[in-house]
Amino acid sequence: MVQSNGQAGKSKRVDVMKTYKLYIDGKFPRTESGRYYILKNSDGDTIANVCKSSRKDFREAVVAARKAQHGWASKSAYNKGQILYRIAEMLESRKAQFVAELVSQGCSESSANAEVNHSIDRLVYYAGWSDKYQQVFSSVNPVESSHFNFSVPEPTGVVAILSPENFGLIGLVSTIAPAIVGGNTVIILASTALPLTAITFAEVLNSSDVPGGVVNILTGERSELLSHFANHMDVNAVVYCGDDAGEIKKIQELASLNVKRPLIYSKDDWMKDDSQNPYRIMDLQEIKTTWHPIGQ
Repeated sequence: MVQSNGQAGKSKRVDVMKTYKLYIDGKFPRTESGRYYILKNSDGDTIANVCKSSRKDFREAVVAARKAQHGWASKSAYNKGQILYRIAEMLESRKAQFVAELVSQGCSESSANAEVNHSIDRLVYYAGWSDKYQQVFSSVNPVESSHFNFSVPEPTGVVAILSPENFGLIGLVSTIAPAIVGGNTVIILASTALPLTAITFAEVLNSSDVPGGVVNILTGERSELLSHFANHMDVNAVVYCGDDAGEIKKIQELASLNVKRPLIYSKDDWMKDDSQNPYRIMDLQEIKTTWHPIGQ
């Protein structure tokens, strides 16, 4: 090709396509299985190759989450709230990228804008609750003896989450935020149909002072990973988002094997304020009661 100035022009450069990986222990590994699935847009064009996580990937994520849990739970409520607010700040600064990814997966631009805005607001909402839910849900208990008796919420531990299939970002944020603000660590499986924003959200987490292992994000087929999420013996609770009766029954049966707490969110409209409240934090808390003698 010859340009108007008579010099040979450079050939069109090749785009550097983003490779969507997993997020485990604060790092971005490829799946150990080497398997991927192809994500296409509404025109049938390939827009990404997405990691198909394996059982081993899930196990490594559980190890990372367990290792990080005590340190994360030990951080002050004020500090956890600051970090959640920082996630919201970083998400705000990359808003255009998230909107573009949602649009590329089939959302209209107005819907994508609304979903990203709601996601930012939801993070701020739970950041605000970080140092308040303990006061609301703790109690000093009347007892018929010379003891001081009080109950306080404490994190359940490691939580496995099967995120909503119909929302790629707000579903992810709405399940991660109440879990980690309460001191839990999580392993979450992103929507199989809308996975792009999950790994981009991991990049936001990675630059938001969230310690490695607190949030671990996998992509892949829900049907392959569901049983691993539900029956792993070092997971303390499993959150299922969806309304498939067969999957819900399987989750409940497998979770019972080690008395794991199953939480089913089947009718939520994640875009509405009804799906955010401090009880979502308490869903993943244990109540610890302490007795202290007085006047003896």
